Amino acid sequence: MDNIAFRRATEADVAAIVAMLADDPLGAAREDVSTPLANAYLAAFRAIDADPNQYLAVMTDGDAVIGTLQLTFIPGLSRKGALRGQIEAVRVASSRRGQGLGQRLFEWAIEQCRARGCRTVQLTTDRSRADAHRFYERLGFEASHIGYKLAL
Repeated sequence: MDNIAFRRATEADVAAIVAMLADDPLGAAREDVSTPLANAYLAAFRAIDADPNQYLAVMTDGDAVIGTLQLTFIPGLSRKGALRGQIEAVRVASSRRGQGLGQRLFEWAIEQCRARGCRTVQLTTDRSRADAHRFYERLGFEASHIGYKLAL
């Protein structure tokens, strides 16, 4: 655990990130881990990486990618022009869950939001992820809003 580090993801990390996204019941139904990796993932990575308001992060243990999340910095007029940090696509490798790494990943992400000047950190989570809801509440997040999505 002493080798845990956080950094911006590189294109070489995309396959490991997609594998983590696919490694749960929801992700297994919507991700494609076949090789070669679908070009859409690489195109998405390049768009994220080129946007200064996006930060695709990986958590590593030595050379191994063991966690990921995406931070989006959202400028807005509401709340007196507050910058918001949005945390999405959080995953810890299944072989490393239960070791406190998710909390470390969130602590790092929240600190990145503070350093960037965010006044709020927010996230969305699937209704079916009861364990994740308890985890987020333990970290101090409140289920203060209702979110809606429209598939296109």
